[in-house]
Amino acid sequence: MAEKRKYKKRYCKYCESKVDFIDYKDTGTLKFSLSERYKIMPRRLTGNCKRHQDMITIAIKRSRAAALIPYTVTRKAVITNPFEGL
Repeated sequence: MAEKRKYKKRYCKYCESKVDFIDYKDTGTLKFSLSERYKIMPRRLTGNCKRHQDMITIAIKRSRAAALIPYTVTRKAVITNPFEGL
């Protein structure tokens, strides 16, 4: 029987810093939860708890509607870094 791989335990960085609310206008904190194509990264990769992951998804969706963060990017239309101007 194959051995089970041991992964490093990931901790929620928002629980450690005791964050109660994630603002949609703060794109600096939201960019750590986005992939290079600006898709929302899952909990298993970021290590967030369910409560903070739900807050992040709502904040990202609100900032996309307010045109602060772009929607998903195709390979043909590559954006270098939309966070530079902020």
